Formats: sequence, structure tokens, C-alpha cells
Amino acid sequence: MNTTRNKIFSTVVIALTLTPIAFAYAHGMSEAEKQTILQGGNLQFLKIGATHMLTGYDHLLFVFGIVFFLTTFMDVVKTITAFTIGHSITLVTATLMGVTVNYFLIDAVIALSVCYIGYENIGGFRKFFEKSPNLIWAVFIFGLIHGLGLSTRLQQLPLGEEGIVWRILSFNLGIELGQIAALCLMVIVLFKWRHTKSFLQISTVSNNGLIYAGAFLFLMQMHGYSHSIDPDEFAFPEDNHIHAHEKMETLIPGSEYKNGSPKLFSTESPQ
Repeated sequence: MNTTRNKIFSTVVIALTLTPIAFAYAHGMSEAEKQTILQGGNLQFLKIGATHMLTGYDHLLFVFGIVFFLTTFMDVVKTITAFTIGHSITLVTATLMGVTVNYFLIDAVIALSVCYIGYENIGGFRKFFEKSPNLIWAVFIFGLIHGLGLSTRLQQLPLGEEGIVWRILSFNLGIELGQIAALCLMVIVLFKWRHTKSFLQISTVSNNGLIYAGAFLFLMQMHGYSHSIDPDEFAFPEDNHIHAHEKMETLIPGSEYKNGSPKLFSTESPQ
């Protein structure tokens, strides 16, 4: 009976871990969000930052992996602070300096960070090294990478020149609030879970699930990159990926905001 219950629980955990990959192309900001941000206002930037984090499956999976085996409040605070400092540095500085990276490629690296934390949690590095890499430093470095991805997303929106610093800081604050909300839920679930007999068994399944999810996300992002006409473009993912194979459209940065409505310039010849 217990064996059957554990198998069912394992299946549920895997499903919950891998569910976000079904939305791999929904991570971009919606048209409604873009129109909202056009109207300005720091509160809108804060709201979009929080929403972006709460729907950012790759960031959430990474945070889940970070806190998985942390048992004390101070350990959670120190590690999450390292991640927060890391992604705040690159989010703010890269946006102010206008540094962008193709978002398919940066998201592919972020996907690999999910694989890293899952592999670390199952003791993978200890099989080859005397001790694992320092977790806080590793989290800080990956935080820098995550922040660059967040900055690239933010720069897809018109920030203007007046009050740009406050808009960036508001977006970053929204990211932090969304992260705190998700983190609290994760810590509560993990705290209760640790007091069950099945924790060690399910923890292996869960962290292997992180590795598989990260690998799948990496392949999805590289697949998206291979279908980009221009490696420097920042077009938002299409709702139906099948259409990307039928019609590739190039988005000219900034032109979609002229006259208040998006303008896509198709590469297809007119009929």
C-alpha cells in the first residue's frame, strides 16, 4: 500500500515539476502588458515585474532547487540574497547600458542553471570532486545570468528617457516581491515535506525532474533560436509554435509601438 502511494506521489511530483515546460513559449510578455507599460507609471512596472517572476518557470525552478535542502532560515536568506544581488546587478546595469543578448540564448543558459542545481542536489559533483562548488558563489554567478535575461526582456519595452531609473528599479522590486511570494510557498511546502518518511525518496525524483526539465527547456530554447531569422531579433514568441514553421516574421525593434499598435513586417513576398 505504501509502495503504491509513494509511486503515485512520485508521479504527481514529476508532473508538477515538468508542467512549466508546456508553457515554454508563453514566457514572453503579452500584448496587454506591453500596452499597459506604454502608459507609463512605476506601479505598472512593479506589477509586470512581479507577474514576470511568478510566471517565469525557469527562474522558479532554479529557486526551488536552491532552497530544496536548506533547512535553516539564515541559510535560505544568505543563498537567496546572493541570487537577488546577482540578478539585480545585471538587470539594472545592463538595462541602463543598453546591453542585450538574444533571449533564446540567454534563456538556454538559464535552463542549464536549472540542470546544474538539480545535479548539485543529487550529489552529482561529489562523485568527481572532493567537495561541491560553493553554493552561494554558484548561485550569485547564475544570478548575474538570470538578471541579464530579465534585462533583455525589460528592454523589449519602451522605457523612455525621463524617469528610466525609477522604472527599472520598480520592475526589479516587482521581481523581488514575486520571488518572495513564490519562495514563501516553496519553503512552507518543503518544511512540511521534510517531516515525511518519503522525503528522501521523492527528493531524488524531484531533483532528477529538475535536470530533465532544464534539459528540455534548453532544447526548446535552442530550437527557437534556430528558427530565428535574425540572431539579434527580439520578437515575442508566437502563441502557436507551429505557425513559426509556416511564417517567420521579423519584428523591427521599436516600430511596433508607433501609432499605438504593433506593426509586424513580414519577410514573405506579397501575393
